Amino acid sequence: METEKKRRVPLIFLLLHASLLFSSLSGVCSKFAANEYLLSGPWIIFFGMTLLIMFLYAIVWQQILKHLPLSVAYANKPVGLIWAMVWGAFIFGEQITWNMVLGAGIIFVGICVVVTADE
Repeated sequence: METEKKRRVPLIFLLLHASLLFSSLSGVCSKFAANEYLLSGPWIIFFGMTLLIMFLYAIVWQQILKHLPLSVAYANKPVGLIWAMVWGAFIFGEQITWNMVLGAGIIFVGICVVVTADE
């Protein structure tokens, strides 16, 4: 039973990070919506996509919390900021600075510290 639980942990972390990647797409849709006229067709579509993404993410997040401690799950949430940085560069042509890379590195170190502290 214990080995089965240990095998499921990497799958849960994969699901967690996939959900954080998916959640970060709401920021992309929000930015597209912000470039449209209020209540126009494209604005409604992008805003609706933002709401749908966040609704689906909330459901998946609740399922993840059944299998991971809250402190571990929350420690991984800043990965969404890194995804936002990636989307900004690839989709919107924003520049990634060294300060942003340093911040991303600090985030990853923090995640590693929290996740490995339970062991």
